Amino acid sequence: MGERSGSGRIAQGRSGPPNMSRNFYALAATLFLLSLVSCGMTFVPSSFQPELPANASLWKTLSTFLLLIGLVSTLVGSMSHLFEQVDRRTEQRRRDERERRRKRL
Repeated sequence: MGERSGSGRIAQGRSGPPNMSRNFYALAATLFLLSLVSCGMTFVPSSFQPELPANASLWKTLSTFLLLIGLVSTLVGSMSHLFEQVDRRTEQRRRDERERRRKRL
């Protein structure tokens, strides 16, 4: 859990909820890697691919779809990170305003 800070609140630090943006970035990296592997499969002769589709256009199509899904995942991760940052700054601003009001009283 978090440690107690001087004001009696629990400091969230690194023990807070996991960042969703990191999960999307990891998903995007995995999809990009799979996209590269499927693109590489177009250059492998069919004799090295028993029981696998030997049609190069199928591998290129799969590679394109994986690349597009990876790009969408990267976009979602970036947007998620931006919204998390806005939430953190808004919460910090609220805390600062509360502290200023308490000091005035």
